Amino acid sequence: MIDPLDFSGKTALVVGGSSGIGNAIAQAYRARGADVTVWGTRASAADYADVDGSDLEGLTYAQVDVADRASLDAAGIPGTLDIAVLSQGIVRYGLEEYTREGWDAVMDVNITSLMDVARLVQPALKASKGSLITISSIAAYAAAFSNPAYGASKSGAVALTRALALAWARDGIRVNGIAPGFVRTKMTDAQFADEKREQGTLRAIPLRRTGETQEIADAALFLASPMATYIVGQTISVDGGLTLT
Repeated sequence: MIDPLDFSGKTALVVGGSSGIGNAIAQAYRARGADVTVWGTRASAADYADVDGSDLEGLTYAQVDVADRASLDAAGIPGTLDIAVLSQGIVRYGLEEYTREGWDAVMDVNITSLMDVARLVQPALKASKGSLITISSIAAYAAAFSNPAYGASKSGAVALTRALALAWARDGIRVNGIAPGFVRTKMTDAQFADEKREQGTLRAIPLRRTGETQEIADAALFLASPMATYIVGQTISVDGGLTLT
């Protein structure tokens, strides 16, 4: 019997795959046979040795600043590409996103670079009839008082996923997305720094717990697999039921 989650012989690129959710996705594909390249912001893989949630063993690492188009244009992609996961993302706290600098920084990474990278990988994915997966957030579906740029960019990512799916389906490229809920990573540490705030967050989640990076990775495995060959333009919320409340 053929294992639908066997990615042997497949090539994957995970942008933002150096830590957190992106890293879990990259390692999930590698564990199932794929040849995986990850892009991060630090100079080398060794520079992530002290970062929680970072495991670059067995992965090909490249430093690429996706907010810098010159860096992106110089990066190139693997010769063949079956899966591209766009997991890049930043957030600014302390109401910084209300400033022009904070707004621009978040939007450049969280939405503009999604289109830039998608444009870059489109020819290779067309050749392989591959899969493009965006990682957004449930912040796309709710007001975020402290983070207007983050919320707007994630809403934009969901809309962009639909637009690219419609545009590229005839090329054989399946474009879908994942909207994670509360998952503990270095980017979300601020969400759990205060115990009272943390307990309030947990009470709002029907499953009464935060998600694990592996649970997001499992959704990415599914979307890139033969089990999802008729799914196009969808963003799956993986949030413990939070968007139901």
